[in-house]
Amino acid sequence: MDLSPKTPPDRSEGDGGAGASPDKRLPRAFSQLEFTVAPEDEGARLDILLARFPEIGSRSQAAALIEEGCVTVEERKRPKSFRVEAGSRVVARLKAEESLRLVPEQLFVPVVFEDERLIVVDKPAGMVTHPSRGHASGTLVHALLSRGIGGGEAFRPGIVHRLDRDTSGLIIAAKDSATHRRLSALIREKELTRVYLALVHGNLSAQEGTVDAPVGRDTARRKTMTIGGAGCRSAVTHFRVVERAGDFTLVEVHLETGRTHQIRVHFLAIGHPVAGDPVYARRDPLGLGRQFLHSHRMGFVHPWTQEAIELVSPLPLDLERALAGLRGSAEVGPG
Repeated sequence: MDLSPKTPPDRSEGDGGAGASPDKRLPRAFSQLEFTVAPEDEGARLDILLARFPEIGSRSQAAALIEEGCVTVEERKRPKSFRVEAGSRVVARLKAEESLRLVPEQLFVPVVFEDERLIVVDKPAGMVTHPSRGHASGTLVHALLSRGIGGGEAFRPGIVHRLDRDTSGLIIAAKDSATHRRLSALIREKELTRVYLALVHGNLSAQEGTVDAPVGRDTARRKTMTIGGAGCRSAVTHFRVVERAGDFTLVEVHLETGRTHQIRVHFLAIGHPVAGDPVYARRDPLGLGRQFLHSHRMGFVHPWTQEAIELVSPLPLDLERALAGLRGSAEVGPG
C-alpha cells in the first residue's frame, strides 16, 4: 500500500488527541530537545545520556553543547559529568545547523495495520527510522507524516521503537500523544511482543537459549555498541533454532529489551554474528549487502480497543533468496 497523503482523523476530544491539521503541523522544525529522565537512566552521566539521542550524535557533541551552556537540568546548567536523577527535566538547545525540518515525503512503505490511533508498517531495508545527522530526509518518519503520526519527541513524532537502517520488517507508530504513552508503556512492561528472524554464522550448539548481557557504547568505535561499554543498560535476548543450513543457522529471536544493535551485539558475543552484518560480522559470504535480520512478528493488545493484534511479515525477497540458496547447496536440518 502506498503511503499517500490523507487527512488524519479529528481527535481533539478525549484522551490527549493530536487534533492538529497538517497545515498547522507541517512543515515543522525543532531547535531543542526536551525529555524527562527515565527511571532506568538514574545515575547516568549527562553527556552519555544526551549522546544516545541521534540529533546530538555523539558524546563529544553532547559535551560541546553542555560546555557552551546549551543544556539545563531542572532549569540549571550542569557539568558533563553530572549524574542525573529520574524524573528530572533536561533541555538541550540545538544549534541552527543541527535543526532538522520535517516535511512529508512520498515514500512507499507497506501498511500492515492502521486505525485512527496507530499504524504498523513493514519497513524496507535501507530506510532509516527517524531523522538524525546525515539522514535529514528519506526516513520512515518522513514517509508517515502525512498519515498523522504524533506524540513523543518532536524530531521523531509517533516513534516508540526503532529498527536499524538495514533491518527490515514490522514497526509500530502512534498517531497522538496519548497513544504514544500507552504504546511506550506496553514496551516498558514487556507486553508488546517482537520476534525477529536472523541468520547467524555457525552451527549453534543449543536448540534454544537466552543471552543476558548489558549493552553500551563502544568507547573505541563510537558508532558501534558492545557488551558493557559506556552507559550500558541491561539487555536480554531469547532465541530458538528454526533451521540449520550448512555453516549457518536460522533463528527466531524474541527481544525482552530493545537496546541499540542488541541482537547483532549479542550474537557476536556468543560467537555467531548475524550473516551479512557489515559492522559486527565484517564479512558477507552470501553477498547479502546487509544483515540478515527481519522483524517478523509483532503481538500486542490494542491500547484503546483491547483487541489482541497479531501481525506477521514474511521474509523479504533478498533474504528468502539467500536462504533458498543455502537450502539448495547445503545439508539442511530442522531446528
